[in-house]
Amino acid sequence: MITQDSIEALKARLDIVDVVGSYVELKRAGSSFKAPCPFHDEKSPSFTVNPSRQKYHCFGCGAGGDSINFVMEYEKLSYPEAIEKLAASTNFTLHYTDNAQQKKRSTLLETLNEWYQKLLEQNKTALDYLHERGIYASSIERFGIGYAPTSPETLRFLDQRRLPTAEAIEQGAIGRGEEGRLFARFIERITFPIHSTSGAIVGFGGRTITGHQAKYVNSSQSAIFNKSRLLYAYHLARDSVYRRREIIVTEGYLDVVMLHQAGFTHAVATLGTALTSEHLPLLRKGEPKVFVAYDGDKAGRAAAFKAAKLLSSSGFDGGVILFEGGLDPADMIKTGQIEQLNALLHRPIPFIEFVISETIDGYDLQDPKAKESALHESLGYLKTLSPLLQEEYRPLTASKLGISPSLIRLGNTQNAQHKPLQLSHHDIWELSFIKTLIERPHITDSILDFIDGSLLQYHGSEFEAALRGEINDPRLSALMMDDRIRIFDGDEGLKQELITFLTAHYNRELKKLTTQNTVSFDQKSYLIRQFREKIERLKKGELVPLT
Repeated sequence: MITQDSIEALKARLDIVDVVGSYVELKRAGSSFKAPCPFHDEKSPSFTVNPSRQKYHCFGCGAGGDSINFVMEYEKLSYPEAIEKLAASTNFTLHYTDNAQQKKRSTLLETLNEWYQKLLEQNKTALDYLHERGIYASSIERFGIGYAPTSPETLRFLDQRRLPTAEAIEQGAIGRGEEGRLFARFIERITFPIHSTSGAIVGFGGRTITGHQAKYVNSSQSAIFNKSRLLYAYHLARDSVYRRREIIVTEGYLDVVMLHQAGFTHAVATLGTALTSEHLPLLRKGEPKVFVAYDGDKAGRAAAFKAAKLLSSSGFDGGVILFEGGLDPADMIKTGQIEQLNALLHRPIPFIEFVISETIDGYDLQDPKAKESALHESLGYLKTLSPLLQEEYRPLTASKLGISPSLIRLGNTQNAQHKPLQLSHHDIWELSFIKTLIERPHITDSILDFIDGSLLQYHGSEFEAALRGEINDPRLSALMMDDRIRIFDGDEGLKQELITFLTAHYNRELKKLTTQNTVSFDQKSYLIRQFREKIERLKKGELVPLT
């Protein structure tokens, strides 16, 4: 068992706003924070987080407790599992009453990073590349930049240090290929350690300097690494973000390093993925203005457009900065264009203005039908905004289209009516599972041994439609278009998701069974044994058949 002193020490380290804010978007309301409750569907927020009491409470469904309770309920974990998850994410070592159970906090990634840093000092090619990009030695040290060698060298290092193979696989340092062969995930790459908000290393990004096909790679998805929720260097930028009430989001690690080097210490980057709704809780912290600073090429503009739509529809203030002519922040800093960069960063295009302009510029306005399509798409976007903002941006939309503002008919439609439906975490899990099956139909047969539509509480009919291959079903079409719904990563990721879901399901069934009076004693005893056996097997990491 985990000692009570250890639990209390962990609680003292936790900030409930940080913990809850990692899962849901919190908005300040006086001295507290509010959000729509993640545990039941609601239109107006009744879920409150009180930082002074370190408690949360929902006035709608009655859910409440501390940080540990929240993680238990949201992640469907037991009390010890929630404590261990929080300890891992905050670099905290737990103590147990039984020394045999004592688990030291894993230092595998830190050990690997220290080795990578030493290897960088010895690698002239890698150092020359970084110096040519304008990166100072002080920045290399501050960001912990290193160098990963060949796969055999990394495997040999792990073996010499007696670092557990299972742990290295679990934390994304190595992988297992065909015929069980082990390989390092980072080979001949400059490495950038990626940290959680608390500063613990949770993974790496790697840039090739020897011509590997993929320029950048990241650690694989794991219990501690979710690239759609993390922002590179946020742990270093956080104080500046809170102080300045601004955050710059870029596309690359080197851009962040160079921006910090030039004094823009509120810069972060996404991890090789577009900005998604899963990033919003982290971006919301400190309520900063968000500035999306992307390349001005076609891909950069498309990414900025998508980010601007997401951020403006979610109520964020800020704007878009595009770097034209093939330049990026790192290039401008290297060539000494700090003043020009500073001026550019202080002249962002407001999100709404950028989305309207990009939307309309995508159509040939000389073609009446194309012009009508541009109007409809613009109206659809405007209706995701508040009524006040809709009215404010009507003249701009009309001007861009070259039409009378009277043709911009928004009616009395409420903003919420046009926004995507609020989804609980239960909905999102089930829809993610269904989306995964649609994207990867080859796994369906093996999955049906463990789960069927009757186990889904909310979306069983969509599950059955997906099994029948009815991809034109409007519900499935909407599901595939919804960026909030992610696809479970890899076979191992899907397995872990199923284990978590099935454990919660069988625990619910066991609880219901113990209160039933319509089942005979013998039958009830038999079923209780069956459920308990399944739960135990699931806890050991084994999927159990339905029958």
